[in-house]
Amino acid sequence: MAAANHSPSSPYSCAKDSGPVIPTTSLVTFLERVQETAFQTYERSKFDHKDFIDLSLKFDLSTTVKAFDEISKTENGSVSTKDFEEFIGKWFKSAGEDLVYVEPMDFETEPYGFLPKVENPEVRAWALEVHGLWKKLSREVSSSVHDHPELHTLLPLPVPGMIPGSRFREVYYWDSYWVIRGLLASKMHETAKAIVTNLISLLDTYGYVLNGARAYYTNRSSQPPLLSAMVYEIYNRTGDVDLVKKALPALLKEYQFWNSEIHTMIIHDAENCNHSLNRYYAMWNKPRPEASAIDKRFASKFLNVNEKQKFYRELASTAESGWDFSTRWMRNPSEFTSLSTTTILPVDLNAFMLRMELDIAFFAKIVGDDAIAEDFLTASHTRKKAFNSVFWNENMGQWVDYWLNYGAEPKEPQTWEAQNQNQNVFASNFVPLWIDLFNSDTPLVEKVTRSLQSSGLLCAAGIATSLTNSGHQWDFPNGWAPIQHMIVEGLWRSASTEARKVARDIAERWIRANHVAYKKTGTMHEKYNVEKCGEYGAGGIYRPQFLTAARN
Repeated sequence: MAAANHSPSSPYSCAKDSGPVIPTTSLVTFLERVQETAFQTYERSKFDHKDFIDLSLKFDLSTTVKAFDEISKTENGSVSTKDFEEFIGKWFKSAGEDLVYVEPMDFETEPYGFLPKVENPEVRAWALEVHGLWKKLSREVSSSVHDHPELHTLLPLPVPGMIPGSRFREVYYWDSYWVIRGLLASKMHETAKAIVTNLISLLDTYGYVLNGARAYYTNRSSQPPLLSAMVYEIYNRTGDVDLVKKALPALLKEYQFWNSEIHTMIIHDAENCNHSLNRYYAMWNKPRPEASAIDKRFASKFLNVNEKQKFYRELASTAESGWDFSTRWMRNPSEFTSLSTTTILPVDLNAFMLRMELDIAFFAKIVGDDAIAEDFLTASHTRKKAFNSVFWNENMGQWVDYWLNYGAEPKEPQTWEAQNQNQNVFASNFVPLWIDLFNSDTPLVEKVTRSLQSSGLLCAAGIATSLTNSGHQWDFPNGWAPIQHMIVEGLWRSASTEARKVARDIAERWIRANHVAYKKTGTMHEKYNVEKCGEYGAGGIYRPQFLTAARN
């Protein structure tokens, strides 16, 4: 059961939303109006909000706004499909035209040493077809974005890189870690470094790595902080000390961002110790521009502006988590508007922060800064103690999210209470296994492995994200590659024979499910139904995304 005080009553009416809000751009504000008109004009099933917020202007903003205001509209704000499409065609470039294809600098059809342990001819052929997707995903920002940034929501980036594909036409933060892992497997080391270069550019410009490289993310939120892990993986493969020297100052800046007042809360434990831990907290209390129309409709149930603003902040903060959306963040799992992400200390976010501390200590040692290395090694051990005191649940054999009390203030320590541990089972409860401080403890790993085996999350095709079939995409029966990877890699790195056996089993189930689905559809999907081998996932506020590889 979740903590008893997590009632379905709205937390939004308790106090005024007083968190920080950074204004958006005039272009984004206008495109939200265009999006709302599209929402009124088109059938909902044929409508993707993001298509309209990603449009680029052909002419200056004031002229385009004037033309938009002159379109004949009905009382509910809709226009005829013909008039609307003529307006879009005349005044805008299509979403995606602000990126141009570029040949990857280090792509080879079959690189030397590619997946040497994959011997099955059919599976190897599949892997090479998926490897070929890099040629489809390679992009650079168009010259227009650099020369006239005021006409675009896409942000200028210094070098070419990889996009996730489909509706996601820009760089995203935490996705980039797994993009880099794939690039390293494909021996595309320079492209992997280019992605880090672009993320560091965003960090240097805005003070944190944005959720994605769009103007509507510049004032809002980040995503799970995995930049240090990206740098580590590249260094581990290439030994590039210059990359470490370039990245270390940026990582110190990112660490400062995540330890700013809005992202940290203090928990006072039973042993009279205070622990500073991290949460997601977006700097925004309005509808998300890329989903503005639908956010407004969810918020329509609230009676006053303050309640709406608090709900909008929770929506944006949940998007910052990467788990958008899941019952994990809801006070009432059956009520979407009970999102309370800012009142949760997420176990996986704090695992990523621990990883960052360990990585920074490692990098500082490489460049010869022993003082920073010692400081961050100390910070990592302090955070490990917090994991034991705040997140660990001995009876479950899992680390679990910790719920804050209503009205909690960042500077005021909260006394740890067992009832505030969310004892519902989510795949995130096992993500700390990915961190070497935990997977190197064999008795602990074996206890957590047994807990995973009995949790109900292990299914025919991999690890389910939760046990609740809510219709949200980060819930049962969906499984996502990042979750499979972190848990499998954590188990595999351990010295436990049983844990390694479970890791192999999960990996085989997941890869088999991906392969079966690929043979049926010719596509790689963003999520899969782990109940049924070869079935792709569903749920969420957008259509499930996929990539089609060119078959030989």
